[in-house]
Amino acid sequence: MASIRIPTPLRPFTDGLSQIDVSGDTVGAALRDLTTQHPGLQQHLYNDGGELRPFVNVFLNSEDVRHMQGEDTAIEADSALRIVPSVAGGQDESLHPVDHSTLSVNQTFIIALLLAGFIANSWLLVAVVALVMTLGTLLGVPGFKPIYRYLLKPIGIVKPNVIQDNIEPHRFSQGLGAIFTLGSTAALLAGSAILGWVLSWIVIALAALNLFGGFCVGCFVYYWLQRFHIPGFIKTPPPNTVPGMRPQG
Repeated sequence: MASIRIPTPLRPFTDGLSQIDVSGDTVGAALRDLTTQHPGLQQHLYNDGGELRPFVNVFLNSEDVRHMQGEDTAIEADSALRIVPSVAGGQDESLHPVDHSTLSVNQTFIIALLLAGFIANSWLLVAVVALVMTLGTLLGVPGFKPIYRYLLKPIGIVKPNVIQDNIEPHRFSQGLGAIFTLGSTAALLAGSAILGWVLSWIVIALAALNLFGGFCVGCFVYYWLQRFHIPGFIKTPPPNTVPGMRPQG
């Protein structure tokens, strides 16, 4: 069954439950099943005309359904929905749901492939990582996202972990990693093995710090540049979060 993540302000109307399994093959059907299970939610989600209230945002995995087909958006049995109310004076409206499981999978594959390249002394594996990170940065998504989206998440190996966050610092961080791995590839092809592997190990270390320690050095640099009003660096850290540290879901 699909599931719906309930925000804290609405949990008094769901007997304190933070996540509820629902049936239905569209977002609208899932929401109707939710309000059938917990009628107290009806007035908070819908207006008197039966339309979803403007300040109620519904996300399918990490995408706003308003940018898809709205309540007609099709869902599958393993879909993860999330209700995100926009409350004045509350949630920072500049933040967006970011699936940190996608970021973690991306970091895992970066580490694994670069380690494999080092062990096999293969510049080609480093080049693959550089290419994927570069394309991901240009597209504004984690480079290895397709592996998570079409393989690991559907079979349940990795569960979504959607957190209100800024995606821009993570994109900037991946861009820095792409520069380092491109430099590593160029150095290895030029015969400068020491320089090439040093650059790769820097990426491995930073990715591992992010994956296991929850600290994104690239994000920290992004927020540091924002403090100095560098053009293009406009996002501020999520409230009550140390710059670079992973926000709490």
